[in-house]
Amino acid sequence: MIKKNKEPLFHLVKRDTLPRHIRILIRLGAIVLALILCAALTAFFTGINPIQVYGSIISGAFGSARKTWITLQDLSVLLLISLALTPAFMMRFWNIGGEGQVLIGGLATAACMICLEGKVPSAVIMILSFITAVLAGAFWGFIPAFCKSKWNTNETLMTLMMNYIATQIVSFFIIVWEVPKGSGKIGIINQNSHDGWMPALFGSKYMLCITVSIIVMVFLYIYLKYSKHGYEIQVVGESENTARYVGIKVGKVIIRTMLLSGALCGLAGMLLVGSINHTITTTIAGGQGFTAVLVSWMAKFNPFTMVLSAFLIIFMKRGAGEIATNFGLNQSFADILTGIILFFIIGCEFFINYKIKRSERHDEKGGSEC
Repeated sequence: MIKKNKEPLFHLVKRDTLPRHIRILIRLGAIVLALILCAALTAFFTGINPIQVYGSIISGAFGSARKTWITLQDLSVLLLISLALTPAFMMRFWNIGGEGQVLIGGLATAACMICLEGKVPSAVIMILSFITAVLAGAFWGFIPAFCKSKWNTNETLMTLMMNYIATQIVSFFIIVWEVPKGSGKIGIINQNSHDGWMPALFGSKYMLCITVSIIVMVFLYIYLKYSKHGYEIQVVGESENTARYVGIKVGKVIIRTMLLSGALCGLAGMLLVGSINHTITTTIAGGQGFTAVLVSWMAKFNPFTMVLSAFLIIFMKRGAGEIATNFGLNQSFADILTGIILFFIIGCEFFINYKIKRSERHDEKGGSEC
């Protein structure tokens, strides 16, 4: 019996790098298609004019000066956490522990504010809060990095596990510091004295987070693109064997990079506790440690492009409350719209990187006997 082999009718082919303007047009087209689909689903399931829904989303994010500042502040925090995770991802070290590293940094800040109130000047508390938060976040990143470099452990599982450990540690200290006793929460820390509260920058309480995220964004771009450390991170990410061949100490790069990643997450935790919320809870990071993974990947690890991907997520999140208020739709509906838009944006990368090519259908000469 002769079995004839045939080529498939279609097959995928890796594209040559498309011109930048073509890539931008494809992504814009994906967003337009997503908005059209969201509009159709909104009209079909709710009977509400989708233009009004989109208008409410814009109003929720930028409807007043205060809303605009809060949107920018939320954007800066998500951007900072995304930037923190980026060096590890470029190295192909899957740091899913941003949430825990932020929590530990926030806990260190809360400890300084609570334990040192009235004992040292507020400026000293702020400096110590910064130092301890950065060191705590760096330590939380060091643990999985050390285990990976020494015993080749699975960094994804380990960093994920450490999120739960950080959550339980925060829960423990919330009970220790709870006010009033039995309430299960701390409340506003140093509400009367404001000891350790981060200062307003340029006359605005929102500007500190925005300024810090911009500084970190510029620093990280230069660090990853132009420094020796950035070059080593890219080589390790491409191939650990190649990195070892050219004399790069892979274990050292892994530990150093995760120290940086954890330190920046700790810095985000300090801002959340010392500048924005002035308290500590197990949910203070709000899942942004996981959302930041998506932001970093969507931006292809480019610190400046991350502003756009982070903005899209924060924009939809801020608009969700306005939709609920104006139309009685719960936040899940806004999450559905956000999910559709993100699906189209991520999906369009397939058409940027690959093309479907029609094969010539023909029987191969000869065959194989069965």
